[in-house]
Amino acid sequence: MSKDLCKGPIGVFDSGYGGMTILREFVRTLPGYDFIYLGDNARTPYGNRSFETIYAYTLDAVKLLFGMDCPLVILACNTASSRALRTIQQRDLPVLAPSRRVLGVIRPTVEVLDALSKTKHLGVMGTLGTVSSNSYPLEINKLFPHIILTQEPCPIWVPLVENGEIDNPGSDYFVKQHLDRIMERDPQIDVLLLACTHYPLLLNSINRHAPPGVTIVPQDRIVAESLSDYLSRHREIDERCTRNGAIVYYTTDSTEMFDASCRSLFGIDIESKRIAF
Repeated sequence: MSKDLCKGPIGVFDSGYGGMTILREFVRTLPGYDFIYLGDNARTPYGNRSFETIYAYTLDAVKLLFGMDCPLVILACNTASSRALRTIQQRDLPVLAPSRRVLGVIRPTVEVLDALSKTKHLGVMGTLGTVSSNSYPLEINKLFPHIILTQEPCPIWVPLVENGEIDNPGSDYFVKQHLDRIMERDPQIDVLLLACTHYPLLLNSINRHAPPGVTIVPQDRIVAESLSDYLSRHREIDERCTRNGAIVYYTTDSTEMFDASCRSLFGIDIESKRIAF
């Protein structure tokens, strides 16, 4: 078997801890599959960086996970998905590994949004990189041109999560600030999408300050169900995903910090490994 046709775990990449919310649902939805999680904690956050930097960092991660025999890599990061996915799929994959796949989180999320809203006024809370890319407006306009979309960049939310400040008066202040801003711009919004995999970790604060009648939509379950559907339709990829129930965690920063944060944020005990690009 050629290196490109290898069998191995599904790779899950995020700029930090946020992708763990996605991984958690992957494990619930696809029990028995093997996964490798890679968090680029040393270089987070991605949201305020340039297109070129986000692309370069994301390509680093994809190459690293391909080197670990992952036949499929999920960019569990909206910023990476919005800024790097298309270029990697179209330009890099044909050269690096034509038979492997890299998928993102934006398209599967957009596909379900119309059914969730009665007013057809939706809000997107995202990083500066995701919002400025206009990936959500572009995808929504393709599928649901009748939807009125308002975006709100929340540049401080990822650092709050990465620093463990997820449920206190400080985080409440910044959560309320951005929720108030987006609702002032369009009071008819009845669905708010958390378009960053870090944001569900602020859900307690978000629920406290979201207006009554507004549905808060995290991505984790949506993306997990989409991956399950993808694998059922692409047997050639599914057959190359190994199934030993193993999960390996990598971080580009301190393993002690990563393990402690996973314990406090997700209630899981892990032993991560440090890795450098």
